[in-house]
Amino acid sequence: MTVMTRLTADSSSLAWRNLQHIKRTPGSLVASVVNPIMFVMLMGYVFGGSLGGEPYREFIMAGIFAQTVTFNASFTTIGFANDLQKGVLDRFRALPISRVAVVLARTTSDLVTSVVSLLVTTVCGLAIGWRIRGSFVDAVLAFALVLLFAFAMSWVGAYIGLVARSVEVAQSIGLVWLFPVTLVSSAFVSVDGMPAPLRGIAQWNPISSLSNAVRSLFANPTPAGITQPDSWPTQHPILYTAIFSAGVVAVFMTLAVRRYMRIANR
Repeated sequence: MTVMTRLTADSSSLAWRNLQHIKRTPGSLVASVVNPIMFVMLMGYVFGGSLGGEPYREFIMAGIFAQTVTFNASFTTIGFANDLQKGVLDRFRALPISRVAVVLARTTSDLVTSVVSLLVTTVCGLAIGWRIRGSFVDAVLAFALVLLFAFAMSWVGAYIGLVARSVEVAQSIGLVWLFPVTLVSSAFVSVDGMPAPLRGIAQWNPISSLSNAVRSLFANPTPAGITQPDSWPTQHPILYTAIFSAGVVAVFMTLAVRRYMRIANR
C-alpha cells in the first residue's frame, strides 16, 4: 500500500468516526444549523430594515456565507481539544495509522458540517429574498470558494485546538478571534466609514475578499451608499481569496501536524 493510499484510507475511516460521533453529541451540528438562521434573520430584518431593506439583504448574504464558515472553525478547535482532554488522541497513537490522517480526518469531517451550514444559509437567504443572479457556473465557483475558505479556517481551528490545554480554553481562544475578523471587513458595511487603521485592515481582510468574490459571482447588487475601496484585494477578490486560502492551508496544516506529532511522541 502506497503512502497516499494509506493516508486516504486512514483519514476516511477517522473522518467517518468523527461524523458518527455527531449522533452522540448532536449539539455541534445543531449549532451549525441554528447559527446561520440566527445571523440571516438578525442581519436581514433587524439591521436590514433600517439600512436599505431588500437590496441590503441581498448584499449581506455573501458576508453571512463568509461569517458562517469562519465560525465553524470553532467546532474543529473544540473537537480536537475534547479528543485531547479525553485521551482519544492517546488511543490513536497506539494504532497503526498515519499521524497526518488524524488531523486531516478532523478537518475533512468538519468540512461536511460546513456544507450543511452552507445549505441552511442558502435556504434562509432564499426565504428573505436573496437570489443567485449570476450563471450556474459562477454559482458553483462561489460555493466552491466558500468551502475552500472553510477548509482553510478549519486548519486554523485544528492548530488552536491542539495548542489549547482544555475544552474550556479552546472555547475561549477559538471564539475570541472570530468576531473582530468577521466584523472588521466589508462583509456587512462599507469600509469607507471606518477609521484609517481599521480601513486598511478591512481592505486586506480575507473575509472582505471572500464576501466581495461571492457577491460578484452571484451577481448581487450593491446598495446605494455602500462603496468598495480601490485596493488590489477588492479588484481581484477571487484570486486573493484563493491564494490566501491555499497559503493558510499550507502554513496551518504544517503547524497542526507538527503539533500533533509532538503530542503523539510524548
